[in-house]
Amino acid sequence: MTDDLLPDIAGLAAIKGDPRGAVIGLDFDGTLAPIVPDPADARVDPAAAAALVRLGGLVGAVAIVTGRPAATAVAYGQVEGGPGLGDVPGLVVLGQYGLERWEAGELTSPPPPPGVARVRAELPGLLASHGHPVSDGGVPGVTIEDKGRALAVHTRRAADPEGSLRALREPLAKLAAETGLLVEPGRLVLELRPAGMDKGHALAAFLAERGARSVLFAGDDLGDLAAFEAVRLSGLPGVTVCSASAEVTALAERADIVVNGPAGIAALLSALADALDAS
Repeated sequence: MTDDLLPDIAGLAAIKGDPRGAVIGLDFDGTLAPIVPDPADARVDPAAAAALVRLGGLVGAVAIVTGRPAATAVAYGQVEGGPGLGDVPGLVVLGQYGLERWEAGELTSPPPPPGVARVRAELPGLLASHGHPVSDGGVPGVTIEDKGRALAVHTRRAADPEGSLRALREPLAKLAAETGLLVEPGRLVLELRPAGMDKGHALAAFLAERGARSVLFAGDDLGDLAAFEAVRLSGLPGVTVCSASAEVTALAERADIVVNGPAGIAALLSALADALDAS
C-alpha cells in the first residue's frame, strides 16, 4: 500500500492516533460490492472483506449502513475460501436504512408498515400500465427487488435505462404518496420505502451509542449523502470517502477522499489497516 491512499487530513490522523475511538461506516452496494445488473448477484469484494476483518480487531466498531435487508448484506458478504463480512469482529449491519440491525448473528426488525404490502400488490400492474412490464428470469427489462420492508424498481437491464427511470419517477412518486412511503433515488433504481429513517439518522445514532471519537464513512450513491452530512454534523474528526462512478457525481464533490469503486475502497481499507498495525 502507498501513503497517498491516506492523505494528511485531520480525520485520518484522529483515527490513526486513537483507533479504539473510531467507527468505520460503509455502504454495501457500489462501495463494498460492485454494482451488477441483477442485485441478487452482488457480492462483496474479497479484498474489502479481508481488510474489514483486520480493521474490526483494531478500531472501535465497523458498521455497514445499507438499504439492503441486514441479513442479505451479511449473506452477500460471504467469500468462498476466505474471510467474509460475518468474520469481521464486532460487525454491526444497519439494514433498511437503519430500521433493521444485525449483530452477533441476531437480527432485530420492527414489522413493515401496511403501505409496503399495498405497493407489493400494485407495483407490477402499475409498471405494466406505463409500458414497463416486469421482466421475468433472464429477460431484460425493468425488475422489482422485494426487500421485505421496501421495494426497489431497477431499470439497469431495460433497453433504455435512463429513459425508463425518468418515465417511472412520477407514477412511483404518486404511489409512494398514496401509501405513506417515500421514493429513494439511486443508481438506475427508485426505491419505495418507509419514511422516518435514513443513513444519516442511522449513522448518527450509532456514533452516539458507541461514544465515537472519530468516524470514517464510505459510500457511492445519493442515499449516502445523508451519512456524509451526519459525519459533518457529528462534531467529530471525520472522513468521508466516495466510491466513485460515472453515474453519480454528487458524492465525489463532497468527499474528503475519492477512490475508484469497490476496488479502491478495498485498497484504502487495507492501507488503513496497515497504518494501524504499524502504530
